Amino acid sequence: MTKSAVQTGIPSSSSSSSSSASGARSLAPGLILASLGAVAFSGKAIIVKLAYRYGVDAITLIMLRMLFALPLFAVMAWWAGRGKPALTLRDWFGVAGLGFSGYYLASFLDFAGLAYISASFERLILYLNPTLVLLFGWLLYRRRATRPQVLGMIVSYAGVLLVFGHELWIGGGGKGGGAAAWGTFLVFLSAVSYAAYLVYSGEFVKRLGSLRLVGLATTVACLLCILQFALTRPMSAAMQVAPEVIWLSVLNATLCTAVPVLMVMMAIERIGPAMAAQTGMIGPLSTILMGVVILGEPFTAWIAAGTVLVIAGIFVFTRTGR
Repeated sequence: MTKSAVQTGIPSSSSSSSSSASGARSLAPGLILASLGAVAFSGKAIIVKLAYRYGVDAITLIMLRMLFALPLFAVMAWWAGRGKPALTLRDWFGVAGLGFSGYYLASFLDFAGLAYISASFERLILYLNPTLVLLFGWLLYRRRATRPQVLGMIVSYAGVLLVFGHELWIGGGGKGGGAAAWGTFLVFLSAVSYAAYLVYSGEFVKRLGSLRLVGLATTVACLLCILQFALTRPMSAAMQVAPEVIWLSVLNATLCTAVPVLMVMMAIERIGPAMAAQTGMIGPLSTILMGVVILGEPFTAWIAAGTVLVIAGIFVFTRTGR
């Protein structure tokens, strides 16, 4: 640093560049974690579509995923709750409700919808979550949206409608336009269910902590999925699925469920929720790429245009909503 820089307190160009490099290095681990978490989350749809090729139904498939994920989330809840106060009865009711809405119902509707629409379209619908949270806030708390937020919503939904029209045109993967519409409706309801979880989870996150809440809520969801299977299917049906479905479910429970939850949590601690959310925009792109390469899904100008609109709209929406 030069003498004048010392006297004035203004850093020299060399010190500025070194501090910038240091800042970039400190952000790098968080950005990498957020990126890997987004890609891993997106891989869930690919694995579900692969499993459907072996004749398994949604109830059995989600039960297997949650069965293998249950020990991981139970350990997560125990680890995050060490030394913390015990949950009150009100806390348990809240956790049960959030687990039902955010992880059981949202996951089941998502799995069911994926039987009728492409993985890339599913990811675009789920990516509308921030707009649904805003709509919930307006309906429940009368929180007004800004003009840029409304513009972002319009652009995003226009992109989804564009890809929806393409799905109807190609007949929902050969199952007819009605099937594509039904799958779209189910996945959209999944997004609504998860948005409700996000809206109502704020109070419990402050009291329990995000990691403890996620661990407890997902444990509840795992038990509900197992109970649903036990009430609707003979237990022997779980042993009659193809071995490939078992391995895909293990992969889904670990690499695409538990691991990305931890990655995103660690990323938020390092770079904050806003930057982590922006980095998560690579999720739809990675789903489209994996869908084309792994599943052989078509990539057309309609899908490309719809994806650009959805991502651009959500980018505008989240940037102006901070």
